[in-house]
Amino acid sequence: MVSATRQLTEPHVLAHTKRRLFPDADATDAYAVVDTQFARTSWVAEAEIDAAVTQTLAPFNHVQIGSGYPDLVGVRNLDSDLLAVERFGDSPPLVVVEAKGYTGSGTVDVERGIVQAHDRLHEANAAYVAAPARAISQSNRALARELNVGVLGVDAGGSVESLEVPRVVGNRTADEARSIRFQASAQGVANKSFGLNHPKNYLAYPLALYHPDDTASVLCEYVVAATDDARAGAAFLDLVDVGPTRERLTPLGREVVRFARREYGSVDAALRTFDDWKRSRKRFCDLAPKWGLLTRRVVYDYPATQLLVEELQRMHEDGIPEPTLVEVVEYLHELHPSFTVELFVRGDENVRGRVLDADGELQRAALEEGVVYHSPTVFQLKAMLYHAGILTTRGAGPSNLDPTADTWALRESVV
Repeated sequence: MVSATRQLTEPHVLAHTKRRLFPDADATDAYAVVDTQFARTSWVAEAEIDAAVTQTLAPFNHVQIGSGYPDLVGVRNLDSDLLAVERFGDSPPLVVVEAKGYTGSGTVDVERGIVQAHDRLHEANAAYVAAPARAISQSNRALARELNVGVLGVDAGGSVESLEVPRVVGNRTADEARSIRFQASAQGVANKSFGLNHPKNYLAYPLALYHPDDTASVLCEYVVAATDDARAGAAFLDLVDVGPTRERLTPLGREVVRFARREYGSVDAALRTFDDWKRSRKRFCDLAPKWGLLTRRVVYDYPATQLLVEELQRMHEDGIPEPTLVEVVEYLHELHPSFTVELFVRGDENVRGRVLDADGELQRAALEEGVVYHSPTVFQLKAMLYHAGILTTRGAGPSNLDPTADTWALRESVV
């Protein structure tokens, strides 16, 4: 029992559970974060938490679900031995986990974990308590069944057994949890990147895909050789749907093709125009005004753009017309804390641990370091917003970024 007590503290239980529920960090339509309290270096009796455990638990964020902050919040289609559901709409369910482990006194409060998990069901689709298997009693399991809470038993070797399977419920996802759904979608920035910083490279991809010749060859000849980056960016902007065996145009991607054919007569003619724009440093909306308007529409359909523009407008109305990156992050965090962290801050455990304290509060000193920021947001997305005529300045890579001087101002504020 002494060995199990040492090996199954709350962080260990949660790490084993996360590996079971989210075995592939890069899986499509899956993403999970662990509460910021687990970013600390010690837990029971000041015993140091293994670096491997912390790495498994990362990334960290402080996401409110119900009246509290679950230990884990994630989105994924779970197997039938974990979740009782035949089908859940068109998107994976939002699941939460409350972990309980051995304390310094050698006890485990499983019942409290069940009650906490049940509270999260007001806004989650499924809730679990995870605890050392030997500490879970029959009365715990009966209470969990009554409250529709799943029970996961963890042993010292890391195996996780599903003892009680919850039913999925169709609760509405709260605003804070939408940041996790966003990251799990094809448009999330976690572990992914807008690899190119000019929107023309993404707008050209549906044209190349529609073209009868090989997509990569067409794209390389007229636009850019970085086919994978162009495809990824086009998917983020919802221009193409990339499946395991085939790609297809989305409704927005088909509209780009229609626009090209209407303006130039053919996709070939439109692509030849793209060839003329190679290496141009001019703002895209000034270089090609009609394409600039289309870019604005496409980029504005990206969920992160809508949030940024609306809040930058509010900052302008509040007397902050040219906020710095640090000011933007601090302002947004007051209104949309989880979304702000997911959009701007790298998921690396060391970075999240420095930017957020155990209560999920921002640490300004860390925000003044360029290296803590997501390149897809502060460099590539910002550059695209500049080319679309939305922002006044281009983006900069984290290594060259001074967050205290990097301006995020709307080119056209509504006054």
